[in-house]
Amino acid sequence: MTLDQWIVVVIFVSTIAGLIKFQNQAERVFAAAALCCFGLDIVSTNQLLANAVNPGLLTLLLLIVCSFALERTSYLRRLSAVLFVKSKGQTYFRTLLTTVFSSAFLNNTAVVATLMNPVKANRVIAPNKLLLPISYAAILGGTLTLIGTSTNLIINSMMIEQGESGFAFFDFFLIGACAVVACLSVVLLRINGLNGKIDAREDVSNYIVEVKVNPNSNLVGKTVAANGLRNLESLFLVEIIRDGRLISPVTPSHTIYANDKLIFSGDVKKVGVLNQFDGLTLFAHESGLISDNLTEVVIKPGSAVVGKTLKSAGFRARFNAAVVAIRREGDSISGKLGEVVIQAGDFLVLAVGEDFKTRTNLSKNFFILNGKKLDNVLSGLKEKLVVVGFILSIGTSVIFDIALFKSFVFYLAFLMAMNCLNINEIKRRFPIEIWIVVMSALTLATSINNVGLSELLALQVESLLNGYNIYIAFIGVYLITLIFTELVTNNAAAALVFPIAYSIAVGLGVNVMPFVMAVAFAASGSFISPYGYQTNLMVFNAGNYKLSDFVKFGLPVSLVYSVVVLTVIPIVFPF
Repeated sequence: MTLDQWIVVVIFVSTIAGLIKFQNQAERVFAAAALCCFGLDIVSTNQLLANAVNPGLLTLLLLIVCSFALERTSYLRRLSAVLFVKSKGQTYFRTLLTTVFSSAFLNNTAVVATLMNPVKANRVIAPNKLLLPISYAAILGGTLTLIGTSTNLIINSMMIEQGESGFAFFDFFLIGACAVVACLSVVLLRINGLNGKIDAREDVSNYIVEVKVNPNSNLVGKTVAANGLRNLESLFLVEIIRDGRLISPVTPSHTIYANDKLIFSGDVKKVGVLNQFDGLTLFAHESGLISDNLTEVVIKPGSAVVGKTLKSAGFRARFNAAVVAIRREGDSISGKLGEVVIQAGDFLVLAVGEDFKTRTNLSKNFFILNGKKLDNVLSGLKEKLVVVGFILSIGTSVIFDIALFKSFVFYLAFLMAMNCLNINEIKRRFPIEIWIVVMSALTLATSINNVGLSELLALQVESLLNGYNIYIAFIGVYLITLIFTELVTNNAAAALVFPIAYSIAVGLGVNVMPFVMAVAFAASGSFISPYGYQTNLMVFNAGNYKLSDFVKFGLPVSLVYSVVVLTVIPIVFPF
């Protein structure tokens, strides 16, 4: 091997290690790899710029931007309201099929976010018997079409970079449909293995609320019982923080002192009752925001505030909002509210300022569940135009064999002309992280080709097979991608393994499609870990699941998925 080849190998291996260690910073890891390749003149300036404007990558970016308008319509939310009927069988059937179909055309993370609250509020099926199956249905639905998951579009962009024509819209459908039928059958057969029961009581979200006792408060010097803090409706005093010391459990005889932090747990809708007590200040008041204008949000994976404390996240400056309460399903929260480290999937209730709705960073950081209705929600004629325009764009591309990129360019122009989308919303939605990941992955793949590593790899695989069935190499590519998916997320896995798979297929002199499809379907096959796919991470917290639940429930699904995919791909796309 030459020096350049060794350098690229080191960069490639370092990228894998970096992705495993820094799973929430994939864009930085990939960007570092691309900069190394560019700085060492392994790729040229023209190649780097060509990767930045790859047609497949631009199609992905356009789809994500345009899908923002679709997510703002009410159709999916209205559909979710009719999913739950008295029959459990019909409820499972309606919910899972709705999730599959919606995820084939819409962002599956948004689909799951929309369905989470109706699932948790239903009184037909225990929520944790349905949340994990919904996540799996969303993953499976995404494998049906080119736009069903960003993974497929990333693979498409890398195909185009190799000089191939890319995928047709329904190239994935036959394989995906077989996987959907087989895997949902397994899910339905094993669904009773998920523990859970319906809570017959009124659904109360147990948020953690913090209030401070002011020095001049009438509560100071009196016991909890004497102050009437013991019998509040739907709120329970669980902790007192005094001079950095945690007092728990709190008894009726505990005395309240000046500057105590009182930690309540219960229904955040009842938090207004605390204003009736003299000298109590909500955590949100410290930021100068009142608490009667509340908005409930869920922290998105990859949010800028993940891993930071509520104090250090700078909510007021970042969002013109202050945290009133926090809830983390499947885990307890203790101590000062300001010192809680934010995690993806956390539920926050925010007291919002007047310009909260105009902030351009909301959709990147939150799923907004309820509360203050934002002006950018579409209704009436506009939401009909958005849906009809989307259907016409897809239909035009499929029927007349027009590039999806071209269809979406005109669709975006239509959305802007009809004022269904504006420049600020495009800025807010533009997926800079995905653009960096894919552009950098394309650059890494270009480097592998430039130094001749792809040919060397192909020769090595050919010599290793030495007359053995090509199917072995095909299975190997699938398994490597599947492992990477559970370790470094689906998009990163697809971007890493594609150049290897493509080089092996070319070196063996066979059709590249089976190998490329193996990467695409394996990258979407995250069923045994909550961390490989965003929808899994969302339901992991919301459904109070343990890691063992994913392994026990997801392993049979993963095995069936793998067997079906590895069997059907060579039939649809022969070697």
